[in-house]
Amino acid sequence: MSCGRVFAYLVALTWMSAANAADVPRDAAGFTTYVAEQLRKEAAGVSVTIKGPLTLGVGGVQANLDRIYDFCKRDAEGCAHEIENYINAVVQVYQDQNAAPSRNAVRVVLRTEQYVQRVQGSAPADASAMQPRPFAPGLVVLPALDSPQTIRMLNEKDDKALGLTAEEVYQVGLKNTSAGLKPLMQVAKAAKRSEIGQLVGDAYEPTRLVLHDDWAPLAAAQGGKLIVVAPATDAVFYIGDDTPVAIDALRTVARNVFSRAPNRLSETLLRWRAGGWEVVK
Repeated sequence: MSCGRVFAYLVALTWMSAANAADVPRDAAGFTTYVAEQLRKEAAGVSVTIKGPLTLGVGGVQANLDRIYDFCKRDAEGCAHEIENYINAVVQVYQDQNAAPSRNAVRVVLRTEQYVQRVQGSAPADASAMQPRPFAPGLVVLPALDSPQTIRMLNEKDDKALGLTAEEVYQVGLKNTSAGLKPLMQVAKAAKRSEIGQLVGDAYEPTRLVLHDDWAPLAAAQGGKLIVVAPATDAVFYIGDDTPVAIDALRTVARNVFSRAPNRLSETLLRWRAGGWEVVK
């Protein structure tokens, strides 16, 4: 893919932002009140309370606004659109909280260590623990439950409801995620010199990195050279060139996407090796 198509992805982020601009309070207290009001409109009949700055109670679910607030400070134009997405996700989580998990809906996703710390830190003391597995510096793999509008992270309580061990849940998630994705070589073309390939738009694209062996054919098609980065939870970019110029270009794209995306993931570049991913210094 040409750098022009990468630029198109960045433009799409900006266009979605501009198309949904609104006057949202910039201070934490006003922002919290604003989102609470929007939630009350969307979740009619559900108790929405302000528990503190950037923290809401939605029924029995705690909604943390720090990530969305941080995004709104970085991108005022895209703020309203992202708040809308966030509210839809919170409502879906509330509706799904008492639903029994299904094995067919189990997946695995990549998230940051900070994400896990933030969620666990805001959870009640008796809340069941999340189950992260180390992947790369700052990144972990989490078992999750897929639904039409959101992805909910699974915990130890969910393992029991599924009748599976933590290891079995992880393996089921890997299998289901792999089965739900098209084969890599059907969606990824070998990147030529000065090209940056991309896999964007699907919430499970970064999870492809966990399926390490699936990348072997692409690495082979690129002469054994493959460097990837997942700056957002729905985007992976890659090159088939390991020159300093090519690596700098990939870092620049990753930095631009990371700075604009509401769903930021990582700017860490990873090099494919037969034995596993290697961090590019």
